[in-house]
Amino acid sequence: MNIKVIRAMETWQQAGAYYVRIQGMARQHSITLRDEFDEKDTPDTKYIVLTDDEFPVATCRFYRLDDTSAMIGRVVVLPEYRGRGLGEKTVMEAEAWLRETGYRKAVVESRDVAVGFYEKLGYAVTDPSVIHGCTFDCVRMEKAL
Repeated sequence: MNIKVIRAMETWQQAGAYYVRIQGMARQHSITLRDEFDEKDTPDTKYIVLTDDEFPVATCRFYRLDDTSAMIGRVVVLPEYRGRGLGEKTVMEAEAWLRETGYRKAVVESRDVAVGFYEKLGYAVTDPSVIHGCTFDCVRMEKAL
């Protein structure tokens, strides 16, 4: 693997994030484009894209919640690249970018089946209430940066 990290600021780079989300999540879980791409996908949203030989293979997005915290979400790795630490790398790159821009807390709404993944990255459940989304049940987790 020849993995590179892109802080996707330009449209062509963001297209890589969208590709991974469509292929790695929407198709796999029969999520409509309208449900996958919501009001949080704006020109101000930041995306991390990991590429393997220039081909997008993993992504996540983040956006501001308030002056000190941001939400990391839509963490997706293409199925054929899973189990190689790319999800962790994607989240860690987003956290680094957040720290550089002055955020002190990262928040995720983890799918119930991924809570263990986020706990290994230092996140803790802050509200055990289940968030029932269109496709998945999620739990709110946070991490101090």
